[in-house]
Amino acid sequence: MIQEKGNLLALLPLLIFVSLFLGAGIISGDFYAFPVLVSIVIASVAALLMNRKESLTTKIERFAKGAGHPDIMIMVFIFLLAGAFSGVAEKMGAVDSTVNFALSVLPGNLIIVGLFVIAAFISISMGTSMGTIAALAPIGVGISSGTDISMPLAMATVIGGAMFGDNLSFISDTTIAAVRTQKTEMKDKFKVNFFIVLPAAIMTMVILIVLTMGNPSTVRAESFDWIKILPYLGVIIGALAGLNVFVVLAGGIVLSGFIGFMDGSFTPSSYFGSVADGMTGMAEIVILSVLIGGVVELIRHNGGIQALLYHATRKIKSPQGAQLATAGLVSSTNLCTANNTISIIIAGPLAKNIGESYGVDARKSASILDIFSCSIQGLIPYGAQALLVAEVAGISPVSIIPYAFYPILIAVCGLIAIRFALPRFTRKSAGEANPVRS
Repeated sequence: MIQEKGNLLALLPLLIFVSLFLGAGIISGDFYAFPVLVSIVIASVAALLMNRKESLTTKIERFAKGAGHPDIMIMVFIFLLAGAFSGVAEKMGAVDSTVNFALSVLPGNLIIVGLFVIAAFISISMGTSMGTIAALAPIGVGISSGTDISMPLAMATVIGGAMFGDNLSFISDTTIAAVRTQKTEMKDKFKVNFFIVLPAAIMTMVILIVLTMGNPSTVRAESFDWIKILPYLGVIIGALAGLNVFVVLAGGIVLSGFIGFMDGSFTPSSYFGSVADGMTGMAEIVILSVLIGGVVELIRHNGGIQALLYHATRKIKSPQGAQLATAGLVSSTNLCTANNTISIIIAGPLAKNIGESYGVDARKSASILDIFSCSIQGLIPYGAQALLVAEVAGISPVSIIPYAFYPILIAVCGLIAIRFALPRFTRKSAGEANPVRS
């Protein structure tokens, strides 16, 4: 257990941030009505006004140090490259080709299962659940219209597949945040994470098959070009091979551009415009990450992180308890912020300290952060994912919850993995290999 109690009052800026974001959503009924960047700016001002023993100049310098921490900056660079790759690949036609290729090979009586698989593949390739949902929600509407499959089920299936990739993709902002905050490797986190959520994906597909038996689809695939799928395959293969994430993303950007120039999808101006648009699309999360880094550094210096660790770990007596505390921290933060990336950025440093105190493998901590944040994000009706599919399908986001099989099942599998210390890989530390049982 952490012995020093710290200073709970130092957590006030974080409380202000969450209260503004959550309170505005409750009052207005729209959890995106109050800009998240305004919330963090106000929280930043509050953090700078605390601790009157230090000058404002000193506190600003400390804020800048936290905002410019190497982990934050590396995360920012990856965000920018990931945005550029997603933008270029989408403009080149990779998403449409992937969707239509999958529709062309799937039998009609497995179309809803196929929708889940397509969403999973596209999201793990694009690294964004929102981009996946924007591409597939209209197809889900078409499937529901052409069969007896309910619209909420079709939309929940799209969200489930999108969260699968959001949780596992090497270029997902949630994965990047989880890996960087826990100081582990992308491929190592993927291996641990994959074996935890694979049973959930399989169970989801079985449930979908049972629910949709006897509902063949009349949806037809349009033409596609298999060459345009190559950038996604290249990124996945390169990442699994252990290549540096910067090399993988840069290679995906170049390959997408090469294919686009060859088939006429790109001119030099449109190509570089797509790169810029993709990077610009990541602006909010980049600014947010930098400002949160500054606020967290001030909170840490004032004793807030120590206080949170003390109270979060008072009843922890084992690595399993530490992992449950991590799951609870990121889940509660996600419920308040309705954003899984923000929740990981906030809870990540705390999870790192808890993990180190109780001997939890960093790969497992990163996986728990990602799994439970994506589970909550896929379940809350006020999350961006549910709001988007509800708008496209013309249904209530609450109607989707009973069919959110995958988000529920990954939480269940996550809890089972914590309880029984699964999966059991080897941990390499100081040249030694030991079984990971935490």
